[in-house]
Amino acid sequence: MYFLIIEHVDIEGPGLIEDFLTQQEIPYQIIDLNPDIRLPKPQDFTHVVILGGLMNVYEEDPYPFLREEDLFIKEAIRRGKTILGICLGAQLIAKALGAKIFKAPAKEIGWYDVSLTKIGSNDPLFSNFPKTFPVFQWHEDTFDIPKAGKLIATACPISHQAFRYGENVYGLQFHLEVTEAMIREWMETFEEDSGNLHPFSFSKAKILTETEIKIETCTRRGMTFLENFFTKESIIEKTYSSENLPSPLFSLRAGGPMDRRPKRGNSVRRQSPNTGLGVSNAALDGGASLWQREGRRDLSSVSIQLWIDK
Repeated sequence: MYFLIIEHVDIEGPGLIEDFLTQQEIPYQIIDLNPDIRLPKPQDFTHVVILGGLMNVYEEDPYPFLREEDLFIKEAIRRGKTILGICLGAQLIAKALGAKIFKAPAKEIGWYDVSLTKIGSNDPLFSNFPKTFPVFQWHEDTFDIPKAGKLIATACPISHQAFRYGENVYGLQFHLEVTEAMIREWMETFEEDSGNLHPFSFSKAKILTETEIKIETCTRRGMTFLENFFTKESIIEKTYSSENLPSPLFSLRAGGPMDRRPKRGNSVRRQSPNTGLGVSNAALDGGASLWQREGRRDLSSVSIQLWIDK
């Protein structure tokens, strides 16, 4: 498995997602999108996570990289990649699938309850969740459910809170990846925005008070969701043939370390700490069918073995 995390603004980072991937020693790459950045090819990754951002999905003129991202998402879905979109990321997925994105009847900033639908309660990613649970929100737009998509979480007054498309594409309007530090940073950075909300929205002080009360349970549920997402049976048991193996992002030198140079001039903010990777000589001959990663604590000695299909 190799993960791409698309970040639209520094302040909305991967939070618990990066914590989980680091703990599980799963390799990942984070790319900051801006007008000078080109996205890699979807086939270079097994999983894609699309984070939130300050822009709206329809603001392609001031944020032209949204056009390329739309094409990237469509191609990733076409190739059957496992995709998770959060907040803006969920809206981008819905848009790529032909759904309408529009202003919600109210801004949601702070803690709100969402409820799983019957389909959501039976979804493997939410199997350990209660019917109704609090989540952290920060958005002003909402989405229609894409054609052939399934509504898995709802709320009032914004009914479309999460959806699934097929088996491996998920969009969440809310933030299960958020940490207490992230919430505090958002509140400090966007304090002016939080003062001009729907009448039922909470003040900064109340949001921070609720965060202290709810963040521990939210973190536990967030980590449960991520474990379910990253270890779904249909995903973890998937075997790659030489035709659909994600192409390496590194130059290979027999018996030596991999050079972690991003392709196509990408701006890579950070990657998983597997900087001492090595590759066997056999990897230079033939097509690879499986990547097998050694589970060592000493990351400087982690290696990748590429097995060859003859």
